[in-house]
Amino acid sequence: MIQLRLPDGSIKEFDHNPNVEEATIAISEGLNRASVGALVDGEIRGKLDEITEDADFKVLKFEDKEGKKIFWHTSAHLMAYAIQRLYPEAKFAIGPAIDTGFYYDIDLDHRLTPEDLEKIEKEMKAIVKENNCLEKEEISRQEALDFFKEKNQPYKVELIEDLPEEEDLTLYRLGDFVDLCRGPHLKDTKKIKAVKLLSVAGAYWRGDEKREMLQRIYGISFEKKKDLDAYLDRLAEAEKRDHRKLGKELDLFSMHEEGPGFPFFHPKGMILRNALENFWREVQEEKGYGEIKTPMILNEDLWHRSGHWDHYKDNMYFTKIDGEDYAIKPMNCPGSILVYKNKPHSYRDLPVKLSEFGQVHRHELSGALHGLFRVRTFTQDDAHIFCLPDQIQKEVTDVIERANLLYSTFGFKYHVELSTRPEDSMGTDQQWNEAITALKGALEANHMDYELNEGDGAFYGPKIDYHLEDAIGRTWQCGTIQLDFQLPERFDLTYVDENGEKAQPVMIHRALLGSIERFMGILIEHYAGKFPLWLSPVQVEIIPVSEKFASYAEEVEKQLKDAGIRVHLDSRSEKVGYKIRQAQLNKINYMLVLGEKEVDAHSISVRARDGQERKDVKIEDFICELEKEIKEKIY
Repeated sequence: MIQLRLPDGSIKEFDHNPNVEEATIAISEGLNRASVGALVDGEIRGKLDEITEDADFKVLKFEDKEGKKIFWHTSAHLMAYAIQRLYPEAKFAIGPAIDTGFYYDIDLDHRLTPEDLEKIEKEMKAIVKENNCLEKEEISRQEALDFFKEKNQPYKVELIEDLPEEEDLTLYRLGDFVDLCRGPHLKDTKKIKAVKLLSVAGAYWRGDEKREMLQRIYGISFEKKKDLDAYLDRLAEAEKRDHRKLGKELDLFSMHEEGPGFPFFHPKGMILRNALENFWREVQEEKGYGEIKTPMILNEDLWHRSGHWDHYKDNMYFTKIDGEDYAIKPMNCPGSILVYKNKPHSYRDLPVKLSEFGQVHRHELSGALHGLFRVRTFTQDDAHIFCLPDQIQKEVTDVIERANLLYSTFGFKYHVELSTRPEDSMGTDQQWNEAITALKGALEANHMDYELNEGDGAFYGPKIDYHLEDAIGRTWQCGTIQLDFQLPERFDLTYVDENGEKAQPVMIHRALLGSIERFMGILIEHYAGKFPLWLSPVQVEIIPVSEKFASYAEEVEKQLKDAGIRVHLDSRSEKVGYKIRQAQLNKINYMLVLGEKEVDAHSISVRARDGQERKDVKIEDFICELEKEIKEKIY
């Protein structure tokens, strides 16, 4: 007998091994019609997958994150089938579901164009109307090799050859298209009502720039056309907010061929960056962090000791100095460790909190570079807290409170994930279990909901990751809190405990802005360039109606500058309407239009960025309003 435990605690019993669809029908016929699969003991399963033992059972719909994976994975197969029909010579690599839809990598001599994507979409819709079912077939490794060699699919053959010899495989058949795949999938394609193929990009096979360059086709699909339309509207809004476009228009930063992946910040971009850093610096000082700065280049031996060499060397840059090997730092933690080791510590000194706006360099493939979001050099708001084991929960709680302050200041909602031990890691099971338990305890003590992200921790310890939601509903992974027993052990970090004995501290890694460059890019898109007053590179634009009011405009400018306001006087001999339009395009918070009435009354006319206007405002009152808005970080 099979017993399935439903989310409400009830039990469904079966006298045989049911498949997911049978189990769902036993709950409700209507629920089955709306479902795409199920979670069986936390594993995503398709409708035709058999359940062979007692399990927790949760039905999945498209709106569930796991349900989308099933839906979009099937859509990738649907797209591949359409490509096979249109381009029989295509060779297929991989086609997974991703957080924003799906893609398939293909090897095809024909360079695909937007018009080709429309043809593939049309063919996908034709296949859906045929109402093909997906068929799962178990097959031996040798049979799979023979099959894909006969079909001239070398990428599938390579994938199979890299699998263990004893492993049996599964194929999924959709019409005439057969793919090597673990699944799961939809039962059939009729639920895929709305499809849009979005773009084509180059992608190296297996991410290796020395291997074949494939064509990667990205797509999205939904059960209803209205959901696709809403998604495309969000994409259009995201395009308007693209930080690369706004960064150029607002003169914040630029990228150059002479330094691919290395951003150049302009004066206005530096004002924004410094405002961000100074705010965060003040917050950290309030909580007892001491700021440090460590070298960018350190001896290679240090990176062997830290473990970065074994886990990170392919992403590092190297140089020689006096005949010895050095590396440009990809992370700041070893430098912070050396500062801690520079003098002895007592248990009374702990926690020791060291913060650093540390610039790091990491090699990224040229095809992965993307504005400020993916660069080869960036600055982290790193902090390392060296504490006693019984201080972990208190210190993690303190970081959680700082995160709440930071993200709420910018109007971000967020969710958190707890990432556990990856395969490529250092340390013992006991150390990892203690670290994971400590982070869980801190999250639960602060009544925080979290998702468990198995196997995605840092190589030296588990971590809490913050995923921010921006103004148009997109999520961004930013902050991280990591608990580390490994580096203190590898570097023999100590303190003298209350018994006069040497003991090992625990190390907490913390970066809440994450990459400052990336966070700036997120802010540009979040605010669509319309920054809150405290961040704006130019807070006030002064626009005299004509040259004869220039003297009064300069007087107003001086008063604002003396109050610490970032102000620009537009003294060009252009029409007032043109100047106002330019200030609006530059997204300046306030425009002061000064003419005869303002001079006579010794007042100003204030035009806000949103179009609201006020006449006869006293300059002193306006300065007080600005100071309040800046201090309270109002948006």
